[in-house]
Amino acid sequence: MAQLLTIEDLRIQAKRRVPRMFYDYADSGAWTEGTYRANETDFAKIKLRQRVAVDMTNRTLASTMIGQPVSMPVALAPTGLTGMQHADGEILAARAAHKAGVPFTLSTMSICSLEDIANHVGSPFWFQLYVMRDRDFIARLIQRAKAAGCSALVLTLDLQILGQRHKDIRNGLSAPPKPTIANMINLATKPRWCLQMLDTPRRTFGNIVGHAKGVGDLSSLSSWTAEQFDPQLDWDDVQWIKDQWGGKLILKGILDPEDAELAVKSGADALIVSNHGGRQLDGALSSIEALPAIVDAVGGRTEILFDGGIRSGQDVIKALALGAHGTFIGRAFLYGLGAMGEAGVTRCLDIIRKELDVTMALCGKRDINTIDENILVGAREEALRRLAAG
Repeated sequence: MAQLLTIEDLRIQAKRRVPRMFYDYADSGAWTEGTYRANETDFAKIKLRQRVAVDMTNRTLASTMIGQPVSMPVALAPTGLTGMQHADGEILAARAAHKAGVPFTLSTMSICSLEDIANHVGSPFWFQLYVMRDRDFIARLIQRAKAAGCSALVLTLDLQILGQRHKDIRNGLSAPPKPTIANMINLATKPRWCLQMLDTPRRTFGNIVGHAKGVGDLSSLSSWTAEQFDPQLDWDDVQWIKDQWGGKLILKGILDPEDAELAVKSGADALIVSNHGGRQLDGALSSIEALPAIVDAVGGRTEILFDGGIRSGQDVIKALALGAHGTFIGRAFLYGLGAMGEAGVTRCLDIIRKELDVTMALCGKRDINTIDENILVGAREEALRRLAAG
């Protein structure tokens, strides 16, 4: 096996091993995929200052995210269908995160359930919540998250209506795959994935099937999800969820300074600057381009986290330099999971940790908590000019 030295190496390996519909689900965006691509490419416009003849010993990446100690300011983002990248994928990713000392966030639309993660992982994890029309189901889901020992609730605000992803429609995305001729031909080229999937009972949405009213099997699930995402979600609903939860609350999907101000007023413990990986509004700002204005609007009143396009430790440090307190990785760890299971997620985190550590040192810093705009060429103003130049 070739050495896997970068996140791109993991992506290539995952593409070979994961069935097309699930690889495409992870590696795609809405409509033209312009925002999806910009999330990644806009990082390259930000330049770092190299410093020399400074003491680079005794470096530390240790930090906190919403008050929780982390070995580096990186968390695994909530991603749907993770258990279709690799059998028992959420369990494996959570284990890798636990061993690495970083948070894992379970999606509402996961294959493994809240209870699965609680039973197989030795540390508290975070849970991501979508708002459904069935408020009784949401209330029960929040209670299940409490019972599972989740230490934070991540409320996603930017999926009231689903953005169209052409690849998913063309592939006929379903979990498990429908036995069409095209799917069977593709699955025949992925024997490792098929054997692993045959060895697990977890093949559909574990947080929903058997828990939501009227959803007992796959045939009823698709119609339920199409009907249940709530386009009427507003800030009163955020307050209701905050009251139901009673613990640490993170609001995900903030991309505009006005919404950032409303997020602060809601009393949330943190917000995540995110455009849903370019999977919702194509043509929106990349997350890194949106970050500085939100930092300015919030002014330190709540913790700002960042999600979107991170493929390296250098991307992490650039987000921190522009004002994020911590970051999330989604596709990066999914590539590792699809490539090598738990070991692949560990490899992903090791790659990012090494790149983050070396970059910090070469920028003349020893403590990740001292990273600021001064590590950027021309400081913040030049970084913003480069981003705007596009």
